[in-house]
Formats: sequence, structure tokens, C-alpha cells
Amino acid sequence: MGKTVCPVEFVFEKPQTAGVGSALYQEHLRLTDKSHIVDFAGFLMPLWYSSISDEHTAVRQKAGIFDCTHMGVLEIAGADAAGFLNLITTNDINNLGIGCAQYSYILDAAGNVLDDIIVYRRRADKFMMVVNAANTLKIKAYFEALKNDRTVIDPDNPGRKLEYKPIIRDMKTPCANEDCRVDIALQGPAATDIISSLIVPWHGLPAREFSEKIKNLKSFHFIEADLTVIPAKAGIYGDSDCIISRTGYTGAKIGFELFVHPLKASQLWNKLIEKGRPFGLTPCGLGARDSLRIEAGLPLYGHELAGPFNISPFEAGYGWAVKLEKEFFIGKTAMQHKAKTYDMKVARIKLPGEKGVRPVRQNDAVLSWHGLPARETSNKTGECIGFVLSCANAGENQVALVYVNKVSANENDPVGIYYLARSQNQIQQGKLQSVQKGQNLQPDITGTIVSRFEKF
Repeated sequence: MGKTVCPVEFVFEKPQTAGVGSALYQEHLRLTDKSHIVDFAGFLMPLWYSSISDEHTAVRQKAGIFDCTHMGVLEIAGADAAGFLNLITTNDINNLGIGCAQYSYILDAAGNVLDDIIVYRRRADKFMMVVNAANTLKIKAYFEALKNDRTVIDPDNPGRKLEYKPIIRDMKTPCANEDCRVDIALQGPAATDIISSLIVPWHGLPAREFSEKIKNLKSFHFIEADLTVIPAKAGIYGDSDCIISRTGYTGAKIGFELFVHPLKASQLWNKLIEKGRPFGLTPCGLGARDSLRIEAGLPLYGHELAGPFNISPFEAGYGWAVKLEKEFFIGKTAMQHKAKTYDMKVARIKLPGEKGVRPVRQNDAVLSWHGLPARETSNKTGECIGFVLSCANAGENQVALVYVNKVSANENDPVGIYYLARSQNQIQQGKLQSVQKGQNLQPDITGTIVSRFEKF
């Protein structure tokens, strides 16, 4: 009888289930019409409360609050935790101090990106990992396959087994008991003042001094604290109410994520809105979250990362989070090859977006004139060098993240967009439903390549 061979690629089929309300679903129903709520990654979430534009502006100028309780939160603990994480993530856990967070990737042995994650080191042997909501079940299944030696970890040595097998818990399930955690994000210039208004004395520090500690908290650092939301109850919330992290997904210079027990999420959400009202705090939905991250240049799994083009961290602009100098991590061989050979990249472009301008959409063609000055591109056909991944309005502009030839798209270069046909009538008028790279086309709208990431 033949020996069973484990797969190099990890394949996971997500079960089809109806969307369920997030931990804050009832709060959303109080703030917006049910018609604004959609199924996102298996959770019922608001697209907007007032308008995407108003919510976007609030985050850039004052502050916005986001329901992120749909995100997956896992705990990796025990003597094997650090070793396990260093093998299954691309970044270097040895560089991660207690109270610090680290952006990283989980790959399979073939180098496919299974998710982009943030790892938080709470103790030497205790970590929290935040994963995308759409990938939570996949990552849990992958970890289970790794621990039970059901998938290859090293294609150069298929018989190699995982050395480290830590305790892994889903921190959103009842089995996590008092240490259950869900995420609420507070983003924007006023975020520090709003959080400071909730703080109680911490480790003997007066509230005023703790407010300074929050103010001076560095990016990708966190503290654990108690917030004046509801009275603590013995045996329910553990050592501290809240993990306060200087992280976020909006590009805001000042932003926090607060990880609390699900039973405390509604109270914290409402208290933040109450305390934040004088500071201009606005509840924000999925629409503003998307427009903010696109404006900032941040990737979304399935669009600017992995997805139909199987975009790697190097192409996405995050090669720094793949530490090829590490002795080994799962997917290293594939990443070494990709680092040397990739010829496509994610770029960010700005286009007109005032009223009456047709929106750019995913898969529309990106055209280049190979260095021709913008004033000379009018009425000229351009060569297709790639495709739109995501696009959103930001003020009077549209900002798009695109996947384009690495050598044909440099900052300040003019680019064009060819709108693909979106109706039968447009097809009859000669619009194409799809185009190929290298095809010459007349642009429908022109813009400019800008820096890969926006600074606010």
C-alpha cells in the first residue's frame, strides 16, 4: 500500500452559512436603517450610518469608531508558542518584545498567502493573533493540519514535521472564558483624548499620568488597562478590561484598537460614542473603512494581496515583513524565488472624482504611455499594463490601487483607465468586457501615479 503524501498547497473550502449579527449588531440597528446592513465575511455589518463621505472625513479630521468584532482573534500560548509563530509567519518573532505588535503573513509551503495578520506579544509565552474575518476558519483549520502533520511545511524536505505545537484558542468562543476578546477601532486625531476620558488609575498611576502614557504610546505597541465602562465583576473579565493597541486600518496617524470581552463590547461602544460626541466622534461603516484604507494604500486580502492574481507581499509593497534571512519559515523557498523574479507591483493612482465622473471599478484596465508627458497623452491610445484592484472616492478624487507592470509605472507618471463594459448596451456600443496586457486602448479617464502610501 502506497505512503500517504501530504499536500504542499493548503486547500480549504469555507462552508456556506447565513450571515450572523456581530457582537454589536443590536447597536447598529439603533443607529442606522436595516437596509444599510450587509453580509460581510459571514457577519451582518453596516455599510454606512450617515454617508461614506461624511464618515471618511470624520476620521481624517476628528475621529471615527468602527465595529471590528467580526475579526478573528486567536491565542497562541505555552512554551512552544514563540517557536511555532516563528515557523508559521514570515516576520521574525524574536524581534517582538512584550507589549509590541507585529504585521506578518501566514503562507502555505507553496508560498500562497493564507492571510495577513497582526501578532501581539502579551507575555514571553503568550501571544494574541488577529486574522481577517473571512479567513478565520481557514487559519484555524490550517493550524490544526499543521499540529497533526497533515500538510507539508517544507517542500525541500517533505518529511519534515512541525517541531512546536503550542496551545491555540479561539478568543471569541466561550472556551476562552474571561479572556474572550473582540475588537473595536477608534481612529483619528481626537482618538487619544476620547480614550483618556475612559481611563481609571492603572498600576498605581493617576488617570492624568496614564493619559500621558496613552498619548505617548508608539505605533504597534499596546498596554492592558481598565476602562470606566461598567463595574468589573469577579471571574468575568480577568486581569484587565481592555487591551489598548496603537494600530488600525485607516492610515490615520493616531488610531487605536481596543480588545474587550464580547459581553462588554456594547457598553464600551456606547460609552465611547457618548464621551466622543464633544470631540466629533462618528460611527463608521464598512464603506468608509474601505475608502480610508484605499486612500492610505493599505491592502485588502483578496484584492491587493493573494486574490485572482495571487499577489505576494513583495508585489503588495510589504517585502519588509518577509524576513528571508530567517533560517526557515513555511513558504520561504517560494518567497525567495518571488523576491528575485516578480515583475508586477501594486501601485496607487489618483483620478478625477467630482460629481458626474464615472467611477472606476475593479478589473478596469490601466493604460500607460511609457513616460510620455501628461500634456501629450490627450487623445492617444495607451498600452494596458495592468488592472484595477480597488477604487474609492476621497474628496474630489478617486484613489485606486492597481496591479501593474513593475517597470512601466513610476511615481508621477500619467496613466489612463479604460472602463470595461458594464451592460449589454455598452457591449453593443463597442465597449470590451475584458482586455489583455499589451493591448492598445483609448483611455476613458486619466490620472497620475502617486506614492505607494499616503501620509496623514
